[in-house]
Amino acid sequence: MSGRPTPAPLLPGATLGVMGGGQLGRMFVHAAQAMGYATAVLDPDPASPAGLVSHHHVNAAYTDTAALAELARVADAVTTEFENVPAPALRELAGQRPVAPDADAVAICQDRALEKAHFARAGVPCAPYAVVDSAEALAAVEPALLPGILKTATLGYDGKGQVRVADRTGLEAAWQRLGRARCVLEQLLPLQLELSVIVARGADGQAVTFPVQQNLHVDGILAVTQVPAPDVPAALAEQARECARAIAGSMGYVGVLCVEFFVVRGPDGTPRLVANEMAPRPHNSGHYTIDACDLSQFDLQVRCMAGLPLVEPRLHSAAVMLNLLGDLWFEPGHMQPRTPAWVEVLALPGAHLHLYGKTEARRGRKMGHLTFTGATPQDALAVARQAAACLGLPSF
Repeated sequence: MSGRPTPAPLLPGATLGVMGGGQLGRMFVHAAQAMGYATAVLDPDPASPAGLVSHHHVNAAYTDTAALAELARVADAVTTEFENVPAPALRELAGQRPVAPDADAVAICQDRALEKAHFARAGVPCAPYAVVDSAEALAAVEPALLPGILKTATLGYDGKGQVRVADRTGLEAAWQRLGRARCVLEQLLPLQLELSVIVARGADGQAVTFPVQQNLHVDGILAVTQVPAPDVPAALAEQARECARAIAGSMGYVGVLCVEFFVVRGPDGTPRLVANEMAPRPHNSGHYTIDACDLSQFDLQVRCMAGLPLVEPRLHSAAVMLNLLGDLWFEPGHMQPRTPAWVEVLALPGAHLHLYGKTEARRGRKMGHLTFTGATPQDALAVARQAAACLGLPSF
């Protein structure tokens, strides 16, 4: 990129650092350690899932200058496991160690307005929108954007910081409800389904993608992922992969990036893609890759930051992934704790249970996931539905 020589790869035995100690960091640490790397985690939680399994845990705030210096001292390269790591902290680290993805890319992904502007630069369509950052901007909103969804420009995820609005009165009330924060209003589109693409891109510009993932969300939180995507035509799937590569390439991205898309009905009734948002890291919808592909999204995250060759990952089994929220650990409608029916679930063929090592279950908190692999998509889906019924999860 830009004529600069590609640095020599970091080989096993080096130390790879990660900003953030949640479940994505934990799975990254496991992948790095399996390849022979030492690991270091910076996270303010002394019981962070990734910190508990890493060689080094720098227990401090992400903006702590001394902690950043310590991470740079022990790690040969640094990545991030969530998009809300402060971009200035990544810039500070980049003055001492390779950081992938870089602060500029993360800053784009942290801001919905910058994100949508980047989609346009990459030639990828997104929903019609307007930035609402003042009373004047609110008054200038085009009527065609309503009904719509008002979203905070920053710090919104898993359905948080979003309000559906039907008309201008509702829009004004929603902006007040969101604290008059800088927001993006998106036009409500005729949604058919949701999908995502995970792309891994190296410093040399090489990019590979996983198969398209079809996703089902409940209350704004991912509930089910199916691969192969059952309702996505092959041409549309390839277009989604091309769009994800274009989005990553146009910002010189290095690392693993997830791009989420809506499939909507076009004016002639045919399905078309609209980019929704992106995450500068591995993604919940890609967890199936651990059990259903020859390389996982975390393996490719390691390869990207270490400068190792990227190989197009292969899907060896059909898969259905179920997200496991903290609600499972409580009796329905009560606060009485319970143990989910793991024995019954693990008696099912192709079941792979992943729990994240979190010390406390809370409703809505991501505690783990189940992946069901099968020889055919129908096999995987049938067993995943059995498991959902066994656990008391909604049918799908």
